Amino acid sequence: MAHEGGVHAGQAHALARELDLTRDLRNIARVLGEGEGVDELIRRGLDWLARVAPYDLATLFELEGDRLVVRAARGRLANDAVKRHAISLDEFPTVREALELRRARAFTEDDHAHGDGDPFDGVLDLPAGHACMVVPLAAGDRPLGILALDRARCERYAQPVVDLVEVYGQLLSLALVNAELSSALARLSAQEHAVKSLLERERYGANAIEARQERPAIDASRSPKMRAVYERAAQVAVADTPVLVRGETGTGKEHLARLLHARSRRSDRPFVTMNCAAIPESLLEPELFGVVKGAFTGAVASRPGRFQTANGGTLLLDEIGELSMPLQAKLLRVLQEGTFEPVGSDRTVRVDVRIVAATHVDLERAIAKGRFREDLYYRLAVFPLELPPLRERMEDLASLAAALIDRLSERANRRGRFKLGEDALAVLRGYHWPGNIRELANVLERAMILSPSSTLHASAIDLGSRAVAAPAAIERAGAVRTLEEVERDHIRETLVRTKGKLYGKDGAAALLGLKPSTLQSRMKKLAIPRVEAVE
Repeated sequence: MAHEGGVHAGQAHALARELDLTRDLRNIARVLGEGEGVDELIRRGLDWLARVAPYDLATLFELEGDRLVVRAARGRLANDAVKRHAISLDEFPTVREALELRRARAFTEDDHAHGDGDPFDGVLDLPAGHACMVVPLAAGDRPLGILALDRARCERYAQPVVDLVEVYGQLLSLALVNAELSSALARLSAQEHAVKSLLERERYGANAIEARQERPAIDASRSPKMRAVYERAAQVAVADTPVLVRGETGTGKEHLARLLHARSRRSDRPFVTMNCAAIPESLLEPELFGVVKGAFTGAVASRPGRFQTANGGTLLLDEIGELSMPLQAKLLRVLQEGTFEPVGSDRTVRVDVRIVAATHVDLERAIAKGRFREDLYYRLAVFPLELPPLRERMEDLASLAAALIDRLSERANRRGRFKLGEDALAVLRGYHWPGNIRELANVLERAMILSPSSTLHASAIDLGSRAVAAPAAIERAGAVRTLEEVERDHIRETLVRTKGKLYGKDGAAALLGLKPSTLQSRMKKLAIPRVEAVE
């Protein structure tokens, strides 16, 4: 009976131990399924594992090509040397075999003495015959790495323990993949949120109206210079080549960048803009590259930058000439390598972004003065596009004005109410437009407010003091106009004075000392549309 009682006691002890292990395994599964961050998941999982398989060192190796690199280490032997350790699978065939067969393996003293040796040789002074186990980590057909357990005691892990840890390894592998997917989904969600926020700011923010005002009706362009720009833009749009858009303020650089994106293979991905001149210097780096929580005072949450938001798409860096030299160096690295580190993080982020840079600054002069990096300039200016100012594409003035009136009417909920009178158009054509399309939009919006009728006449066009000062300002700036430009402007000014009238003693032809037919011929040669003449 005593013997029988001992048997029952032994069975009860074994059953209790089995129940403990089952409970521990369930707890491990619960921990791994809680959806925490990968590092916290590994830490808690390895701590629970110590109850199933005691260890002095538990090391999680990630597979990178043919190398295993330490991702995490727990236990009293987990020092800095261990955390920096990496091994080659070519040097450890038994480890490679365990990973390929997807079976955990406990190593014996003979394995260490006559086999591959120990993965921590030269890193830890472990005795020959110490307890050692290698557990493969894999999900489906994808190998992830291995989990290695080591004890300083000279013994071997029992096979039931090895079997249990193998199950744990399978659970850990699934949890790692799940955490990886969750992290990717979180990044996509953050990216989508950031894109929506940017689009909302562009649509309703202070710069939104300017962005919409800079959208000319390009398909109807009558300007040879603009047609040449759009032909070159169509050629480069299909490539991923960086583009440098140059032109005066208000000429429509952002619109051209949007056109490049719309006609590229990235058209279904984000188009993100950043005005480098509109953001304080201290905030430019977080805006560009993102920031991790706690990186500086006020960084209460991690936030992706414009590069991460634009990943896969196009990033317009407007007023690129305003970037500081340190940021220019970081931008150059992204262009060269496609990688960067968010502010406050040592984690390298890889992105695939097409860069379109825009500026009104003379970058060559900035290079000569040491304010812009020459190597960055050559990276950005692979394919330069030069937008002509409005005064050099007056053939498009009528269509631009009509499109802007339509959009401004839509914004004011007055679609179709306003139209531009011919006398007003003649006045607009006689102006030099130093502020280009943006200034044209402002003048038209002001005219819509001042006009007593739905037709905008010359009396409602308020050009301000710059109407007289503009030609003098151009001369002071050192610009030299051609004879054709001078003649074109003189004819336009005369047409403004005569309100477009060509014939008669007070008509433009008489004032210019020309026959009406000769004037019409000159107007055709100088690309001054006949519509300018108001009979």
